[in-house]
Amino acid sequence: QVQLVESGGGLVQAGGSLRLSCAASGRAFSTYAMSWFRQAPGKEREFVAGVSRSGGSISYADSVKGRFTISRDNTKNTVYLQMNSLKPEDTAVYYCAARQWSDNYYSPFFWGQGTQVTVSS
Repeated sequence: QVQLVESGGGLVQAGGSLRLSCAASGRAFSTYAMSWFRQAPGKEREFVAGVSRSGGSISYADSVKGRFTISRDNTKNTVYLQMNSLKPEDTAVYYCAARQWSDNYYSPFFWGQGTQVTVSS
């Protein structure tokens, strides 16, 4: 079972940037589709971005298209989320997630503990 550890969250002003990282344990990282979700206070968890096992397929939520970029480095067992032009409505706990032997990054089975991102206006 993979373990996921997020880092890189913090407080940033609107218009700023942050890069989230998610380090995965184990030696089979390339067998996992990876994704980022977020949950704002009082709201349901929502999909943000996903990347297939090979990196050849990527999807974004409409709310972050053109501002966020997901990438993965299979040699480092790490997935990233570069977040630019941040808005106060991006404030949430961001979760890294994974699903093995599938490219369905919308329905992950494994979750990290989350990292807080706060965007001030």
